[in-house]
Amino acid sequence: MGKNRLEALFDGVIAIIITIMVLEMRSPAGHSIEALWPMAPVIFSYVMSFIYLGIYWNNHHHMLYVCDKVTASILWANLHLLFWLSLIPFTTAWMGESRFSAQPVALYGFVLLMASLAYWILECRIIVSQGEQSRLKYAVGNDWKGRLSMLFYLLGVLLSFVSQWLPLAIYITIAIVWLIPDQRIERSLEHDVKS
Repeated sequence: MGKNRLEALFDGVIAIIITIMVLEMRSPAGHSIEALWPMAPVIFSYVMSFIYLGIYWNNHHHMLYVCDKVTASILWANLHLLFWLSLIPFTTAWMGESRFSAQPVALYGFVLLMASLAYWILECRIIVSQGEQSRLKYAVGNDWKGRLSMLFYLLGVLLSFVSQWLPLAIYITIAIVWLIPDQRIERSLEHDVKS
């Protein structure tokens, strides 16, 4: 099976998730820029979630670029990832509206953890379907970024009951690590061309 429908579904769902998030934001009561200040937690939550969705969209695109075929297990793994990503608008809104209370921040981190796990499962399913010489396997290696991210998301969830700012700092740090361009797949493609 080709991968075009899988890519189109993922792109469409990400676009809908982002649209839902922005529609959840209410305009301020006042007419001055100061009226935005009480909305700062909501705006911050939106920006952080938008960046995370962008990271997933970008990495999903690169991962599927080196995928030759789509199997049933890849389809299910992709839906599993979309399930967790579809919860981001709810957790984003709750976290912002609660002004970063412990339980909403913990739930937000849990959804990030589960989305990260679902992405890793999708990655593994693609590698298995492509065989031992998979370009994706060569590109991601032992995937230290993915594994370290899951560990830190779990740490953020646990720390949310101790401090409201530590888990947010962890989530921001993980996003920054993923925003740094990851050249693993591009390097593997260059390696294939030279071979």
